[in-house]
Amino acid sequence: MSPETARRRWRRLPVTVRDLPLALLFLVASFLPGLRGHGTQVGDLPTRPFDALAVVVLGLECLPLAVRRRWPLVCLTLVSCGFALDQLRGYHSTAGSTLPLVLISAGSHLERHRRTAVVLLSVAYAPLAIGLSLRGSGGETPEEFVTFFLVLALAWGAGAWLRSTRITEAERRERIAARTRAAERNRIARELHDVVTHHVTAMVVQAEAARYLTAAPERLDRSLAAVGDTGRRAIADLRHLLDLLNPDHGTSDGDGGDSLGAGPGTGTGTGTDVSDDAEPRSPAVGRVLTLVEQTRRAGQPVDFREEGTPAVSAGSADLVAYRVVQEALTNALKYAHGSRTSVQVRHGEREITVEVSTDGSGSRSAAASVGGGGRGLAGLRDRVHVLGGDFSAGHGTDGGFTVRARIPGSPS
Repeated sequence: MSPETARRRWRRLPVTVRDLPLALLFLVASFLPGLRGHGTQVGDLPTRPFDALAVVVLGLECLPLAVRRRWPLVCLTLVSCGFALDQLRGYHSTAGSTLPLVLISAGSHLERHRRTAVVLLSVAYAPLAIGLSLRGSGGETPEEFVTFFLVLALAWGAGAWLRSTRITEAERRERIAARTRAAERNRIARELHDVVTHHVTAMVVQAEAARYLTAAPERLDRSLAAVGDTGRRAIADLRHLLDLLNPDHGTSDGDGGDSLGAGPGTGTGTGTDVSDDAEPRSPAVGRVLTLVEQTRRAGQPVDFREEGTPAVSAGSADLVAYRVVQEALTNALKYAHGSRTSVQVRHGEREITVEVSTDGSGSRSAAASVGGGGRGLAGLRDRVHVLGGDFSAGHGTDGGFTVRARIPGSPS
């Protein structure tokens, strides 16, 4: 068994089992002849040998250590009683050293009645000091009793500091977890927006156009086929997104979902070629031609130009560039349907530059009712800025709209 495996198994044991060895260690050490009479001593009572009562006293001082984290208040009470008997009887055993340890543990793990415990222990110390003074020879000064009390108070304070540090760390981790969950929700929302809005917009535009093609069966058939193709592509994209959220999704042999269509990375434009296993899950910017063809089938004239050689691995830049083109073409369909649209993608050694523009000659399509509210452009801006790039989107003097993004990536 490796040390790491042993540590994991040890941490899985109940806390009382893990604390029991320390209790037994103190108990055994208290009976060793060489350590008798050399334990904690308050007052000047002479040391006396162990008797039958000493066994009970040592048990009170040592055995409760097994529950010092499980029941800290019970442990503190029993050990304090044992310590008082130890000092009043003059055993001065090694077990007396457990009191500061128990105070540290109680200060760290006691959750309820903390102030009450401190007050009661402080009050109980006074009669102990008086009893030890009356039973002793008078050699112990009040200053020495006060000093020992301050040592015990310091032990409690150390435990309270450990507790405060643990709580602060737990709160910090919770804040980090909350921010992580919020960031993940935003990321999922952006992915859903990118996937759903683009495909649904194209389907709405294609369906609206099909209404006017009843007199041309061949064109109507092509238009409806395009709607079906877009729907299958949307299902495939959503399936990929679900795979990210749930790795077990779609892994069963009888799922059959992959036959519905290819994802955005297929590049076939037909929706009948399935290559989920061969293609990467994230769409590559080198295959934005698939988006361009889909947009053209929806009635949007699009000019596409790609310069440079795509890097073998551009990391997140590849996906972000794809999403920029996707969102820009979706907005062109919704708000400038029929406008001539230009898509330019330039691959540099260390960055990808994307520019999508419309000339403003089209009209607002019925797909604008799909909505959006600016989430897409805002999400794109955040994505590009996270990678250290530049993003801009706005109207030109000719009434058109231009989206530009410079996205740093890995060197080719």
